[in-house]
Amino acid sequence: MNGGLEFGVLGPLSVATGGRRITVGGARQRTILALLLLAAGRIVSVDTMVEAVWQGDPPATARTQVAICIAALRKTFKAEGFGEDLISTAHPGYQLDPAGHEVDLLVATGLVHQGEQLVEQGATGAAAERYEQALRLWRGPVLAGVTGRRVEEEAERLEEWRLVLHDEAIALQLALGNHQELIGRLTALVREHPLRERTRHSLMLAQYRAGRRAEALETFRDGRQVLIEELGIEPGPALHELHDAVLRDDAALTLAVAQVAEELPEPTPAAPPELRVTPSDLPPNVPAFTGRGEEIAEFDAMLTERRDDEAPAIGFVTGVAGVGKTGLAVHWAHRAAKHFPDGRLFVDLCGHDEANEPVAAAEVLSRFLRSLGVPAEQIPPGLEERVSLYRSMLADRRLLVVLDNVRSVAQIRPLLPANGRCCVVVTSRDPMEQLMLRYGAVRVQLAVLPPPQAIELLARIVPAERIATDPEQSARLAELCDHLPLALRIAAARLASKPHWTVRHLVGRLADERRRLDELSQGESQVRAGFALSYRYLSFDAAQLYRRLALLPVPDFAVWVGAALLDCDQFEAERLVEHLVDVQLLEAVGSDATGQLRYRFQNLLRLFARERATQEEPEEQLAGARDRALRAWLTIAAQAHDQEMGGPYSVMHGDTPRYPVDPDLVADLLCCPLNWFEAERLGLVALVDQAAGLGEHELAWDLAGTAILLFDVRNYAEDWEFCCQRALTACRQAGNEVGASHMLSVLGASRIRVGSIEEGRRYLESALEIDERTRNVHCRAMTINHLARADRLQGHLSQAATRLREAAELYHRSGDRVGEAQTLGQLSLVALATGEVDEAVRLASRAVQAVGVTGETRTTAQATYWLGRAHAARGELQQAARDYERVLEIVRAKGDLLGTAHILLSQGELALEQGELPGARAKLLEALELGQGLGNWHVCGWSLLRLGGLERDAGDLATARHHYQQACELLTRADSLVMLQQAERALAELSRPAAAPAPQHSA
Repeated sequence: MNGGLEFGVLGPLSVATGGRRITVGGARQRTILALLLLAAGRIVSVDTMVEAVWQGDPPATARTQVAICIAALRKTFKAEGFGEDLISTAHPGYQLDPAGHEVDLLVATGLVHQGEQLVEQGATGAAAERYEQALRLWRGPVLAGVTGRRVEEEAERLEEWRLVLHDEAIALQLALGNHQELIGRLTALVREHPLRERTRHSLMLAQYRAGRRAEALETFRDGRQVLIEELGIEPGPALHELHDAVLRDDAALTLAVAQVAEELPEPTPAAPPELRVTPSDLPPNVPAFTGRGEEIAEFDAMLTERRDDEAPAIGFVTGVAGVGKTGLAVHWAHRAAKHFPDGRLFVDLCGHDEANEPVAAAEVLSRFLRSLGVPAEQIPPGLEERVSLYRSMLADRRLLVVLDNVRSVAQIRPLLPANGRCCVVVTSRDPMEQLMLRYGAVRVQLAVLPPPQAIELLARIVPAERIATDPEQSARLAELCDHLPLALRIAAARLASKPHWTVRHLVGRLADERRRLDELSQGESQVRAGFALSYRYLSFDAAQLYRRLALLPVPDFAVWVGAALLDCDQFEAERLVEHLVDVQLLEAVGSDATGQLRYRFQNLLRLFARERATQEEPEEQLAGARDRALRAWLTIAAQAHDQEMGGPYSVMHGDTPRYPVDPDLVADLLCCPLNWFEAERLGLVALVDQAAGLGEHELAWDLAGTAILLFDVRNYAEDWEFCCQRALTACRQAGNEVGASHMLSVLGASRIRVGSIEEGRRYLESALEIDERTRNVHCRAMTINHLARADRLQGHLSQAATRLREAAELYHRSGDRVGEAQTLGQLSLVALATGEVDEAVRLASRAVQAVGVTGETRTTAQATYWLGRAHAARGELQQAARDYERVLEIVRAKGDLLGTAHILLSQGELALEQGELPGARAKLLEALELGQGLGNWHVCGWSLLRLGGLERDAGDLATARHHYQQACELLTRADSLVMLQQAERALAELSRPAAAPAPQHSA
């Protein structure tokens, strides 16, 4: 190829351009380049490269060293005039783009693909030449000298492929009559690979056709002896049959030789009968077919006119058992029947069938040929002859072929027409990528029905008024059926057969998860049986992972969860999870904010997997797997908290041991800790609930306490309340006083956060009673810190200061510098409220020093905020503005909505003091909008109080009065007494606007 690089992997690794060799230095670079070439055009993850280079024992700097190797390769190729886009960065690794370059492996693959097509077209000679060209690309052992288990495994696979290509090429050469020339080549191959029976078979046949009958028999005897000595087995039936045929000089062995020797044309298929039959094998259309408009439109696009010499249009329907693949195929086939005047063929290939094995192509062709009018006695006995006759009969026809319940592409390859005017619809649970790659099939991934269509399907089977009478229960029934068409039809049929049942009654029967599959698996149509057919083909590891994933009540999950359940590495877990997706037992739901792919169960499939788990694995194994997964969540959550807060502070932990998670994986997950928390939020809530229900009280309160960072920053007050209440109940039942105290303390903080200060106090006082009994310094520090915040908000400043000084000292003794900094910050706010501005600056400065000035942690933002307020109160407005701007950058980057609202309020106040009224109004209105969205009455009241002052100073007294009235109402609801007093004074002084004081900073 002119102008590009020439890469060689079919032999020692080589790189050249224009016939000149390019040196790639270093074993690591060569291993990484080999991986990129073996997957040319596809992404190779950094983890795969690390594993290949260091083979399970990587240094801490492994990922950095991989990046260095990639940079060196790019530099080498750039020096030859090829840009950095040759190797591009693509999450989660790198990708080599082969466009414009030559990779011998890709060339060989293309030649073999051409050969396969030529074989199908009957061009044996041209096909044989393509195979020989591919084989000539091998220059020796694949990637000789390149190390690494992954590379060596691929090299072994390619060496095996080379032997298969030899066998295919030799079979074609034998068909061409080149038996004499093949004997030497075959003898060497048999000597090198004495256990390959197909190669030995070809040698025997070549020897016999060359008139060397005795040598053919000797070749058999040698092979039999080797197989018995090496493996203790007899030769297979093919060798035995050929041996027997040679002994009796079977004429069938010489027939092909005679034909080639006389240069006779290849035999032509039997002529189609005179009578032109129009078959119509479709089963009856699906009753009450509902929805699928988009999918039908995709198939309708296949009806465009094509020429005979084009490939046939192929539609491929895939999806989980019971989703309606066959129904869609049959419905569309009836709908499109008028476009196929020459017939419609249909066959169930039993690819996933409980009672029958997959149907062989030869049997299907016999059936199709009879449907096309060929008398049984004229149907050829061999598969190839049947394929030839079948395609000849379809040559000038416009015909539809529906291949239902397919197991593999190999099963249907002989059934595909060669005529572009024909059309094929295939249904399968398997992904069958080759159907798209090689034949250009249009793939339709069939999902469950949308809720309105699910209810519509029920109403088409059950008298519609019964469904319409109770729309809420009808929607619930559809939900319990997972909106899965098969389950919906079964449920509807049960209702239709029992007119005395209400929809609510059936919902009640299905609501019990332990009985749901039983209810939907009665009669001939069974949801459970459909799932079981997919399950029984799983490998041991895939089935085990499928079962164990159902132990977790999470809505979705990432691959690392599977790794914890099986106690295996990420690569193996990803392989198994993706296989479960391929066979429609799991579904991929996209990527989360950390870049991790996420997967989920449909509910009925989760119930089936849970059944299999309890029936196939001992409880102690299931409990161990579940425990590893829960502890993996706790491990990552704790590290996320530490990273976000600047250290392992301001949170307490229980005695639950951590599950070791790969540090590189954790680093990837926690590029932004709050993103990971957000991705796992619903899962964390469900897992706290599960742990509490299982009596795992230590894990429940530890996980709940660690996740509070997310609930606080993103204002998930309901999640906060639920998790802490569930963990508190578990701790109380177990007599766990430390856990109970911590949950009571954070529950109190939660209630104060949303304005229920007195309720929060009750929780905190209960926690304080436990702290006094247990003498737990850290627990007491947290509890009295929260009580001090309640004091400050209600104007009890002296009591707040006393509590905060004690908390600061206790935090210091327990080594919690974040807790100490937060306490100092609260003290600075109290000092501001009492007019001690210099003391406020001093305390806020100590808070900043306690957490450090570097990093973009939440604690840094809080400490900087307190310092900014103190600077503003001392009149250092420019410094305060800089402090506030830094805080705003941090909280917005973290998605901290409440923190953003507070800093916008402070910026609005600062703009008021600087006389920048338009900027102040914009900041205050933005803070008000955020407060309304969060349901935080304190923020809303504070914003309206300041907006009221702004409108008063502008002379708009009516608007000012309205703002003050709203502020009083909201601050009363928030129990914020200090701010409420300011609002009431402002409202009372509206009659004396000239004497009104300037706005003050709130505490």
